[in-house]
Amino acid sequence: MLLRFIDSLQDPWIALADGEAPAPHRLLNLAQWQQQHDTWPAATAFGLALANDDDVESLVASAHRASLVTLNFPKWTDGRAYSQAHLLRARLRYAGQIRAVGDVVADMAPLLHRCGFDAAVLRTGQSAATAECALSFFKRLGHYQGDVIEARPVFARKAA
Repeated sequence: MLLRFIDSLQDPWIALADGEAPAPHRLLNLAQWQQQHDTWPAATAFGLALANDDDVESLVASAHRASLVTLNFPKWTDGRAYSQAHLLRARLRYAGQIRAVGDVVADMAPLLHRCGFDAAVLRTGQSAATAECALSFFKRLGHYQGDVIEARPVFARKAA
């Protein structure tokens, strides 16, 4: 799993407007999805735009239908979206794209990747090159703890 950096100006995904009919590449908030999940056409790709206080586990029966889940960082210091991503990948086994949005800075890239994000929209003024550098630095060193990519801690990997 790689972490891609999305240019928001080139992104085809847009928020579903209230009252709008289902259309491809629409992002629905949790309330919209709860209202439309029974009637949303199966062949129409959609994404979920979750707030950082939305209950991810409420999506256990339907998350797999979404092509994309965006998780919001209202401030770079608010880490609830890391937990949401981990729950989506580890507990719900979500296989679609998980994208970090909001106040996302380059320094967050390694932890985003370890928690299950595979895409991010960096805040204005942040450099994708700097984020890539941060990712490559930690790939060389490795991590002691397990994560969604490799669940075993380093001592268990060495013992195997």
